[in-house]
Amino acid sequence: MLQAGFEMEPFFLSGERGALFCVHLYPSHIAPKGGILYLHPFAEEMHKSRRMAALQARRFAAEGYAVLQVDLTGCGDSACDFGDATWETWLADARRAFAWLSAKATGPIILWGLRTGASLAVELASALPGIKRLILWQPVVNGEQYLNQFLRIKLASEMLSGNQAQSGTKDLRAKLEAGENIEVGGYMLGGAMARDLARVKLADIPSPCPVEWLEVGAEEGESASPASQRIVDAWRAAGVTVHTRTLSGEPFWVTQEITECPSLIEATTEAISRSI
Repeated sequence: MLQAGFEMEPFFLSGERGALFCVHLYPSHIAPKGGILYLHPFAEEMHKSRRMAALQARRFAAEGYAVLQVDLTGCGDSACDFGDATWETWLADARRAFAWLSAKATGPIILWGLRTGASLAVELASALPGIKRLILWQPVVNGEQYLNQFLRIKLASEMLSGNQAQSGTKDLRAKLEAGENIEVGGYMLGGAMARDLARVKLADIPSPCPVEWLEVGAEEGESASPASQRIVDAWRAAGVTVHTRTLSGEPFWVTQEITECPSLIEATTEAISRSI
């Protein structure tokens, strides 16, 4: 499918648990400047952010980069149910997508992730050689806090339905630890995924390569949110080059209506053009 200056090719990549749906965008008439692998966020955040991810991917492709977007196991149009997915499965999916893109694209390879996809990108970069740079959009810095926030969706749903919440997050965590799957907001969460997600702490995983750390907030600025800035400061102290920037906009990954943040796309494109 030919678009303005680039082509878009949907296909299925073989994964450990079945087919992984992918979209490959690449420039039409020139060799790519580099390859960019996109890793999406968790559960409904993935669907809320699809438009922003598509807009940024198309912008990258128009600027001369090859971009690979992959639906991880149990997500989107890929094989299995969400409840079958584990963090390790997603890491394996990301490795396969990275290998495929590395074989196709010329130039350096960049990992780009949103929310838990950003956390996944950091772990992947720590395990693979040769990653040129990370683009982290609003990364989840503490998986345990994120898991508890996700479980509160279930508690809120029970209260909104007119019923008293049947349990707290500790009770739900105990059920997951015991191997019970729990439905949250239409997504079946497995115990293995919950356990692996809870152990993700970016403070313990300094990036092995330079980082573009971009967030969305009420006001623009050159720093990240306080919780993120603590991680950034720790990474910098460990010798990692981290550029931070906050753009004004709505948190498009959770808003009720599908929203865009054009300034984030401009800032991200500018950051990559500056670095490569």
